[in-house]
Amino acid sequence: MQHLPSNLRLLIGAGLLVLVLAGLGVYFQSETSPVLEDGEIREADAPLPMTGIDGDIKNGVHVPTGFIAAEGVHLVIAHCTACHSAKLVTQNRADREGWQQMIRWMQRTQNLWDLGEQEAAILDYLAENYAPVKSGRRPPLTDIDWYELKD
Repeated sequence: MQHLPSNLRLLIGAGLLVLVLAGLGVYFQSETSPVLEDGEIREADAPLPMTGIDGDIKNGVHVPTGFIAAEGVHLVIAHCTACHSAKLVTQNRADREGWQQMIRWMQRTQNLWDLGEQEAAILDYLAENYAPVKSGRRPPLTDIDWYELKD
């Protein structure tokens, strides 16, 4: 392919990209189609079906990702692991506002898409299951009357 002119190589590359994207569109069509098998139309805010997710849950954990199996986990899997490892989520802890700030940062700097109405459910899941944990250490001492040691 090196002997072909650069504009022809570019055209061939673009054609291959179109074929790959078209193939992905056909592959994922059944999951993202608004038309259900019985002919009904899926509501706009209805979550996409996650085939086989229930079979992957053991002891309250979604085994492939390590996410806690709770309401909203399918949304977090779909939106978060599309770009990065689930470990990036599970190693972090934040309250709802902290998670929202992380999402806003990803939207500003990492091209994360608008989560729309699903954002609330994603934040609910993250704030409930990956909130800050209290440390096992005692709190710092306060209001102490210190005295000077004498020799």
